[in-house]
Amino acid sequence: MAEVEMKQEIKGATEPETKVATELETKADSMVGEIWIDVDIKASAEKFHHMFAKRPHHVSNATPRHIGGVELHEGEWDKVGSIVLWNYIHEGKPKVAKDRIEAVDPEKNLIKFRVLEGDVLKEYKTFLITLQVTPKQGGSGSVARWHLEYERIDEKVAHPETLIPFLESMSKEIDEHLLSTE
Repeated sequence: MAEVEMKQEIKGATEPETKVATELETKADSMVGEIWIDVDIKASAEKFHHMFAKRPHHVSNATPRHIGGVELHEGEWDKVGSIVLWNYIHEGKPKVAKDRIEAVDPEKNLIKFRVLEGDVLKEYKTFLITLQVTPKQGGSGSVARWHLEYERIDEKVAHPETLIPFLESMSKEIDEHLLSTE
């Protein structure tokens, strides 16, 4: 099977603009891919990052239709190696993910999770989720970039593009929550 690379950039129809990009690389033996979305938010980069790094257990308060609850299973909230259990609703179905924090960089407003157990691993061998929030240049607000890296278990498994609207909607709800608590 030939090596295939595809790169596309799509602008969402929502205001403010949301940019989605996917870079899918499939090989006969690896089926590795990446997909990301940039979501314009009004909250500061620090505040949005803080919600996921230090207070993920409050995410369900901000977006209960997406996140049912978050529990610290082991370690501390913003420490590498800590285990976090997420109960979430994707495509109308309750799902679970047990993640290990792989990286935290408060200066770059970055946090990275590796899925260890859960529904997503029924279709993917590996799944990493990185959130990096950067201040907008020349204006107020920030851009939340969700970057997903994964390896599908076989060719029949779709790339996780259905997570893009989930991440966009969740980010916008969290943004509204953060702004309402100022």
